[in-house]
Amino acid sequence: MPVAHALPEPYIRVHVKGLLLSHFRNYHSAQLTVDAKPVVLVGPNGAGKTNILEAISLLTPGRGLRRAKLADMDNEHDDASWAVAAEVLGPRGEASLGTGRDSQGGEETDKRIVKIDGKTARGQTALAGMFSVLWLTPQMDNLFLEGGTARRKFLDRLVYSFDAEHASRVNAYEFTMRERNRLLGEGRADATWLGALEQKMAEQGVAIAVARAHAVEGLGKAMLLAQHSFPQAHLSVHGMVEDAVMESPARVAEEKFRDALAKNRMADAAAGRSLIGIHRAQVEVTHVEKNVPAERCSTGEQKALLVSTILAQARAGAAWHGCVPVLLLDEVATHLDSTRRAELYNELETVGAQVWITGTDRDIFTGFNAQFLTVESGRISG
Repeated sequence: MPVAHALPEPYIRVHVKGLLLSHFRNYHSAQLTVDAKPVVLVGPNGAGKTNILEAISLLTPGRGLRRAKLADMDNEHDDASWAVAAEVLGPRGEASLGTGRDSQGGEETDKRIVKIDGKTARGQTALAGMFSVLWLTPQMDNLFLEGGTARRKFLDRLVYSFDAEHASRVNAYEFTMRERNRLLGEGRADATWLGALEQKMAEQGVAIAVARAHAVEGLGKAMLLAQHSFPQAHLSVHGMVEDAVMESPARVAEEKFRDALAKNRMADAAAGRSLIGIHRAQVEVTHVEKNVPAERCSTGEQKALLVSTILAQARAGAAWHGCVPVLLLDEVATHLDSTRRAELYNELETVGAQVWITGTDRDIFTGFNAQFLTVESGRISG
């Protein structure tokens, strides 16, 4: 995958043009219009800055940057379900995106509804090809100290920006795996049915492993060309399926995975879960300059590695398919020294991403070519 110092032209700067919040978190109603430049949200703690970032993150598949329950996003003072709508420029051009907590027959449910250009979509995965976004929040500071699930979800979020179908494959794989687990748990050893499910898991699993490998390769190349002092991060993925993909053609890797699933039925039934597969892959991150695993680095170094990875992904995405995702950076600049902040702002301007970045002090953004919005008590002003 080609990655260059100068980003290819033309390329799409994915960005939000307009955003409307209804009954969302501490907002009764809020509307804003912006251009493709970076957006700085300034205001005191608790004003609602992160809530704006969360609303934007919900324009993609998944549970958003907080991974909150749908009911928890309702404004506690309003007798209505939340909704988020936006006018965006994405990989497929301009579009109107909307999502919110569905209410049927007057009764609120935990079903999320998605609309694209006014038409109800069949599911969240339809958003994957319409809008691309990545985020970095204080809650992610412990990413390298958490279990494998958090790292895999982080990597898959990076892959979504490279491959719009990745979200659909991950969802299909997890659905099929749950169905297989259910049959094994019920003792229904229908070899034909199980075989069909295992074939689907193998096909989706190998495709997911290949997409992850391509994304990691692209990130590595972009990381080497970085023009800032943030530490380089080397990402790698290991597991039964991942190793098979590296050692043999995709068709052979599928056969190996399918056969392994068939042989593992009794063990999986006893465990109550699938013990092998891409959902068990190990994502490892290394501080390149120190040759030290990320989990052994200091807290500051770990945060710097995350920033470095997000910046590399934005640059690699442009080189991969000419599309720069929106970046949501919550309180990222606050704990950086003046040199690192200047480097961060310079890289963001070079990449050309529409970044939404929060902070309590406007002075730390001095020199950053951005549009500033003030947030206070659920109100937004220019």
